[in-house]
Amino acid sequence: MTKTITNPKIVLIGAGSLFFGRQAIWQMVHSEYLNNGTLALVDTDEERLNKMTKLAQMVVECEGVNVTIESSVKARDVLPGADFVVLSFAEKSVYYRGIDCEISEKHGIRMCSGDTIGPGGIFRAMRELPVIMAYTKDIEELCPEAWVINYINPTAVHGMALKRFAPNLKSFALCDGLHMPHIKRRYAVRAGIINSEEDYSDTIAKDFDFRIAGVNHFTWCIKAEYQGKDVMKNIAEYLRINAAKETDGGDVGAKGKFNDSIGYELYKAFGYVPVCVGHTKEYVRFWQGRQVLEQTIPPLTLWETEARYKRHEAMWDQVDDFISGKTPIEEYMTTFGPDHATDIIENMVGNLGKKFYINTYNNGAVTNMNDDAFLELLCEPTLDGIYPVQVGEMPRGIKGMEELVLDTHELTAEAVVKGSRDLLKRAMLTDPLACSISDIEKIIEELLEAEKDQIPDIWYE
Repeated sequence: MTKTITNPKIVLIGAGSLFFGRQAIWQMVHSEYLNNGTLALVDTDEERLNKMTKLAQMVVECEGVNVTIESSVKARDVLPGADFVVLSFAEKSVYYRGIDCEISEKHGIRMCSGDTIGPGGIFRAMRELPVIMAYTKDIEELCPEAWVINYINPTAVHGMALKRFAPNLKSFALCDGLHMPHIKRRYAVRAGIINSEEDYSDTIAKDFDFRIAGVNHFTWCIKAEYQGKDVMKNIAEYLRINAAKETDGGDVGAKGKFNDSIGYELYKAFGYVPVCVGHTKEYVRFWQGRQVLEQTIPPLTLWETEARYKRHEAMWDQVDDFISGKTPIEEYMTTFGPDHATDIIENMVGNLGKKFYINTYNNGAVTNMNDDAFLELLCEPTLDGIYPVQVGEMPRGIKGMEELVLDTHELTAEAVVKGSRDLLKRAMLTDPLACSISDIEKIIEELLEAEKDQIPDIWYE
């Protein structure tokens, strides 16, 4: 018998996350399946928590729905009765990612984002994963039947850790990069099937066989057919043409630079199109490190800390304007829109039968990779479980790189949970960006010293 939830309770740990909290409020109010439930906001920053709580209460009152808003600086206060717990926190992430990138660059590793792979991804897990695992103890005690959704990078590392070290909990991990149906619409345009995303329809969706798979942020389109005709070359041609129009990255900075050029180069090399190039380019050595010589596409530029601070400040200014009345609260619902996580929660609660890209165990979806490979796959998410859709084989070459990333992530998760320096070093040396044992040893020691206020004491004993 299919499970049902009539008054869903969603606990958001990290309510001050501007890339999720505002959209979560929108979805709770907007959705007929969620707007008679409870949204519980948790953040250790009381000032930001109070702002988001006030904002949520104002939107609920304006829209006249029955959403109950709870909030606390302590998750234990609001976890009882939770149906879903979304983890979306990051302590001073912008600041520490800057440190990760600067120190790594000194020793030959350049990172444009540094939140998933390389020393940046590993040390972000060093900072965030211990906190995640502490929350799992509270969840197991207070709401053991809740679905736990990790929304914190490196999402694959944290998702693996939840599966492996908190196996009694129901969990999966998310990234908003492959939000459906938006990602499929975008590639229907790139394939020349439609002229604009507004032309997308259920018929197009049915006739467009579009399959993505891989580790989070290292995903590839491994099949693209429209009405039985291969359109992969059409997508590659779109990248080739747009490569000549590259920008400086716009408001996403280094992550946005040369993505079409790099995507096309990777297609020429491997025969398949990477679909998350802003991150994927950081997973390969080709635009990294000291060994990169002059070439058409220059080496990666580094994560831009100050620009990100300004971006976040602008987001908080927007929240303040709603709260103060400078911007009428009536405009909230037309300013924001649905989020990947709350779309999935709505789907599970309403039993809507939609498919979404989710990070979970492979379970045979990619036929030539292990069942427990933790991959980002199109899935059918229900209250009873997460069911990946069949993909087929992962192409050779790409598969080898995927396996290396999986090993790095597995070693990272184990190293952090066990507090093992040996495993930490092994993870860093397995990482696809590592070129020198001595450089890696220096990066480890310098990052441990620079980030000791955020890394557990066990690493210094």
